[in-house]
Amino acid sequence: MRITVHSVGDGLCISLIHDNGTTMLWGCGHNDRNKPSDFLSKIGVNTIDALFITNFNKNHISDLPNLFSKFHIQAMFQNDSISVSQLQALKIKQSGEISIPTKCMLDMMRTYSRMEETPPSLLEVNYKLFYNEYYYDFYDINNISLVTFLKCKGKCFLIPGNLEVSGWRRLLKKSHFKLALQDVNVFIASHNGRGIGYYPEVFNFCNPEVIVCSDSHIQCATEEMTGIYKNHATGILFNNKKRYVLSTHKDGTICWYL
Repeated sequence: MRITVHSVGDGLCISLIHDNGTTMLWGCGHNDRNKPSDFLSKIGVNTIDALFITNFNKNHISDLPNLFSKFHIQAMFQNDSISVSQLQALKIKQSGEISIPTKCMLDMMRTYSRMEETPPSLLEVNYKLFYNEYYYDFYDINNISLVTFLKCKGKCFLIPGNLEVSGWRRLLKKSHFKLALQDVNVFIASHNGRGIGYYPEVFNFCNPEVIVCSDSHIQCATEEMTGIYKNHATGILFNNKKRYVLSTHKDGTICWYL
């Protein structure tokens, strides 16, 4: 089984390739050198069993039109508290237009249904999903990100999208969310490692081995933020060095073989 944080600039794309061939994606951002629609084709994937929309912004879904045209997407997960019409209005208010990836996502939201539970064929894999409610909790895109706790063979990955401080604070009011945090080994930094996604109180409930930032040459995860996040990790051996924070900008695509 392979979990990969792909180097796609300041977007997000994380893939799970199970031993039985099942493929899952969290985000489908891309850059000029790395597209999920290309690298999945090269390894013989033709079906995406589950696609998780981690955030509704373009950099998390930029390769979606290509994925939709080239692959069979079995199921799609997103924050269900916002309707298609509400999201369309919010995106127009945010950017003044509907981008091609956003239009593709909205069309898919009209027709796709989510799986009720982890497929039984996925041995030693399970996940839990959390999100803040649109309208009742927040009116902005980032704080209604889809948060996933992905557990594979005992190792737990936290994928929080673009949650900001107020979004973290709201989710920490949920006892099940705080309980799930206790299992986290790999913490994907919110908002590509930007300071706006950092909420130190989260680490009162988790003690990850490593923090991972999906960022670009712009270095969303600044040296200052890298130093701050380092204090929250116990460290892993990576390329024969003890590391506390990994970055796709510095380290490229990052894989776990489980």
